[in-house]
Amino acid sequence: MIQHGAEGVHLNQIAEEAGLTSGAVLYHYPDLRDLLIEAHHAGMERFYEQRVKKISGMADPAQKLITTIRSGLPESPDDAGVRLLCELGGAAGRNRVYGTLLTTLYDRQVAMYQMILEVGAAQGVFKLAGDSEQIARNLVALEDAYGYRIIARHHSIGPDEAVGLILDFARMATGHPLKETPAPPRPKATRTTRTTRPRKSTGTADGSTAQPQDAG
Repeated sequence: MIQHGAEGVHLNQIAEEAGLTSGAVLYHYPDLRDLLIEAHHAGMERFYEQRVKKISGMADPAQKLITTIRSGLPESPDDAGVRLLCELGGAAGRNRVYGTLLTTLYDRQVAMYQMILEVGAAQGVFKLAGDSEQIARNLVALEDAYGYRIIARHHSIGPDEAVGLILDFARMATGHPLKETPAPPRPKATRTTRTTRPRKSTGTADGSTAQPQDAG
C-alpha cells in the first residue's frame, strides 16, 4: 500500500509482499478496504490508545504534555506506520470511509491534548494563552505537518527538530518552560586489571635461594 498507494494497490501485490497466496489474503480480507481499515486501526492504537496509556501513570501535566508531543511523530522517514497513514490521508478526499476514520483519529487526539491542558490549568501548572480546544487542535495539526515533513525527508527537519518546534509553540500556549527531564547518565564501564602472581623462587643444593632468570 505504501509503494502503490491506498487506491492503486492490487490483491496480488499484497499477497506477494506478505508471502501469501491471493486466496489466503482473501480469506482474511474479502474486501481490500477491510485491510486498509485494519491498517487505520493500528494507527489509532499507536497514536491514541498507546499514548494515553503511556501517560496514565504520570502526575505532572508538563511531563505528560512533553511525552505526548514526543510520541506523536514518526521515528524516522522510513516509519511504515506513518507512511501508511499518509497514504490513507491522500485518499481521504475521495473515500468517505477513510475520511471518517482519519477524522475520528484527529478528534481523539485533540481530546487527549485538551484533557492534559485543562488538568494542568486547573492545577495551576499551565497558564493557557487561549481556549484549550484551539491549542489542542494546533498541537495535533503541528504533529501532522511536521510528521509529513519527516516522511518527505526534509533536509532540516527530523524527529528531534520537530519535537523542539512543537514544544516552542506549547511553551507559548501554556506559559510553562516544558523542560524535558534528562535521561540518567549511563554507568561507566569499569576496567578490570589483571594481577600477576610473583614467581616462586627455587631452592639450590647448598640451601640458598636462586632467583628465577629471565629467558634470553
